[in-house]
Amino acid sequence: MSTPSEDRIARLRELHADGTFVIPNAWDVASAKLLEAGGAVALATTSAGFAATLGREDQRVTLDELVAHVETLAGATSLPISVDSEDCYADGPEGIAETVQRLASAGAAGLSIEDWDAATGAVRELDDAIARVSAAVEAAREAGGLVVTARAEGALYGTQELDEVIDRLVAYREVGADVLYAPGLTDAVQIARVVAETGAPVNVLALPGGPTVAELIVLGVRRVSTGAGLAWIAYGAAVAAARDLARGRGIRGGIDRELRTRAFGD
Repeated sequence: MSTPSEDRIARLRELHADGTFVIPNAWDVASAKLLEAGGAVALATTSAGFAATLGREDQRVTLDELVAHVETLAGATSLPISVDSEDCYADGPEGIAETVQRLASAGAAGLSIEDWDAATGAVRELDDAIARVSAAVEAAREAGGLVVTARAEGALYGTQELDEVIDRLVAYREVGADVLYAPGLTDAVQIARVVAETGAPVNVLALPGGPTVAELIVLGVRRVSTGAGLAWIAYGAAVAAARDLARGRGIRGGIDRELRTRAFGD
């Protein structure tokens, strides 16, 4: 008999086998439960969104805090969860393997590893980045086959041309990454190139001004995530409502009661 974790891993893998699906990024238990009640088929975490719940900037959360966060979300939803684990909180293969194992034990069905080094403020050297992705892939296989997403951050930070970003994604695929992701791309032609030239399921971050989900389907994108976008929309709505009240206006908007009941009811 399979375990709940094994079932979630299998479901996440199946979602990447064909077609296009949206994987919204939850930032707390309430958002996870509401997104599930609203019809999401899988969830991702968001490093920036989670950090915001603690009143911090992105990349200011500890591994212990992330593991506890994943465990809480996994206990609150039946959906498979892919974890934004930044650079896997480690300098070398042993540390990466430990991070993967801890996230697997917390209930993760997948995780991402990025090639951005926050300590230096630069993309890691290619050989180092490849070795790190390889270590994450090996550890994920040993931990039950978690889905590994390899992220090339050069486009997001504006430090690399698309050709170099694609070369990196191909290299990550060759060492076993299941999903490839270059956050920050909004140009349909560039996204189409990534899909055509990498030869693996591609995740695209939904951004204002970027292609719609319907357009990404046509481009062959397999997965669409939201990053911290939903969290900022929610916080923005709260701030806007508070400002309206401070100006003497009434309160407007809110969550549909039926959806709230589905999410939070017994």
